[in-house]
Amino acid sequence: MISSGSMMARVLDAAPDARADLVRELWAPMTGMYRFLPDGVDMAAVHRQSFGFDWDDPSDRVREGLDALVAADAWKRIERALEDGIAALASADPGATIPDLTVLLVLGDPTDEHFLDEVQGLSGFGGISGYIAITVWPTPRVLDRFEAIAVHELHHNIRYSPGGVAWNPATVTVGEHVVSEGLADVFAAELYGDAGYTHFVADATRSDDDVLAKVASGLDVTGMHDFAAWVLGDATARRFGGEPVGLPTGAGYAAGARLVHAYLEAAGGTAARSVRTPAADIIRTALPRLGLSRTEGY
Repeated sequence: MISSGSMMARVLDAAPDARADLVRELWAPMTGMYRFLPDGVDMAAVHRQSFGFDWDDPSDRVREGLDALVAADAWKRIERALEDGIAALASADPGATIPDLTVLLVLGDPTDEHFLDEVQGLSGFGGISGYIAITVWPTPRVLDRFEAIAVHELHHNIRYSPGGVAWNPATVTVGEHVVSEGLADVFAAELYGDAGYTHFVADATRSDDDVLAKVASGLDVTGMHDFAAWVLGDATARRFGGEPVGLPTGAGYAAGARLVHAYLEAAGGTAARSVRTPAADIIRTALPRLGLSRTEGY
């Protein structure tokens, strides 16, 4: 667990012309996430793309947000949750690879309306083995969900570690992404109850059969540039230059959780035990139980 609180304070206290390099230093332990890119990336750009706070013009509100993370003991809570999550996954699937984890918690940008309102102060990424990055704005709901947020990303990390599911950018489907989000949410719920479900997904979206059917119609879609609309929804697709498909925010999470619940009702077990279960197995079992026809690849 990177001690990012003190490092972010250094950024905020530094002279303006020194801040960008300090942000790169903050993110430096995460550069291994981009080891597959021959020229690497500018980690300051990664910070911005991850909804990180604006270092060019840090406001008192950013400092207050950092104080809120410190007061909530965010780093220790996340670390303890990851330890509990690892124990649960290792017990449920002893053959799963548990990598050495590097975990970065970053304060988000409270002036970014999409980040604050649409995804309600949360952006997490745990899909590359050994690394978890979590960007938050400390709303009461986020503060209440730190543990669930952490183990959601942990489930992704174990799923895509060696011996687990291979994420091939050329062939991966929306179905894999949707199932992975459903598994991660259900796993978090197994540990933390209803707080486990990602909070930017509206209750109406979770139970909307039209949303489920629409997501199911796209399970065979490949091409990661299209995934934002199918999984996160139209608003996020527009934000990142994608094409909307007619879905609300978090539609893929809602559909994924329904698919996973239907699968577990039929097959038994838990989301922890299913951390390495192929998406095709889950989808083939779940769709008929949800009254949906199988799509081409499933």
